[in-house]
Amino acid sequence: MSEHPNIHVGGLQFEWELEKGRFIFEGEDAVLFWIPTAMRDLFTTIEEISGEEASNVVFETAGFRQGLLVADYFNKIKDFDVKKASELITTTYASAGWGRAVMKDMNFDQKTLTIELKDSWEHKINVAQGKKTGSNFLPAHYAGIFTGLFHTNIWYKVVRYQIEGHDSTIIEYFPSDITVSHNIHQLARKKEAEQIIQLEALVEDKTRELKELVKQLSSPIIPILDGIVVVPLIGKYDDERAEELVEKTLKNLPQYKAKYLVLDLTALDVEDDPHSIQFIENIGKASSLIGTQTILVGISPSMSMTISSSGLDFSQFDCFQTLQHSIHYALGQLGRKIL
Repeated sequence: MSEHPNIHVGGLQFEWELEKGRFIFEGEDAVLFWIPTAMRDLFTTIEEISGEEASNVVFETAGFRQGLLVADYFNKIKDFDVKKASELITTTYASAGWGRAVMKDMNFDQKTLTIELKDSWEHKINVAQGKKTGSNFLPAHYAGIFTGLFHTNIWYKVVRYQIEGHDSTIIEYFPSDITVSHNIHQLARKKEAEQIIQLEALVEDKTRELKELVKQLSSPIIPILDGIVVVPLIGKYDDERAEELVEKTLKNLPQYKAKYLVLDLTALDVEDDPHSIQFIENIGKASSLIGTQTILVGISPSMSMTISSSGLDFSQFDCFQTLQHSIHYALGQLGRKIL
């Protein structure tokens, strides 16, 4: 037996260098795989890891770019002719186990054609995978070939797949602005958009949780002694937060049988927002209607200036510098004192 056995099939040369573990097809290193097992597992693994949509773009892009390499090979042949190259491609691919390809309705002026594929290796992989529709490696591959041969970007439309119950796969080819790079960028933008949507949903959920936590923790109603409750006001109060505070306070005052409501303004922020103290007057008026008198404590000099310039009437409130003073006062009004 020859050290380098070789055969010729359809004008194409196959050669083996067994001592080096090489299989050579038309002078180039090649490799052989079992389609229903090894190639099936390769495609299935890519799809499982990448996901169906991303893997479709991967196969399409790889097929197209490999087609460009094939076209580049034929473009270097002396006396190159697109028709002659097309005939040689079908023979070459058939001898390499790519199935039978028939090129029809080729229009060199309009740069269009139709290709019929029968029993291709991609079809056999899809059958082994149990798929109901075909893949797009080979359709994109031939688009890459004719993009290189016609020197115009060519794209494709699959009319039908053999795996859908037809005798063959039919693909139409035509000039187009669609490119694999466009599809890659489109997929990337879609993935980014999906991630942004997920992040926005997460932020919205966390914001909702935070708001609920703020509601629970901010401005708590603290019963100090019988008939006396304290509500510390912390930070800034927009319309929503102020309304919640008024509603929450008025709802709970009867529960504590409060005669005196002490509003601690020490941590209240009214800087550059004089309207944020409007709700204090609202609380005082509403509380008086249910028999609770409001006392204010912790008014700073700057806050007193803001209150004065706001035009609000705070004369209805008893005001003290410290919380201790206000509690002593409320107790005195109730006829009680701390011993």
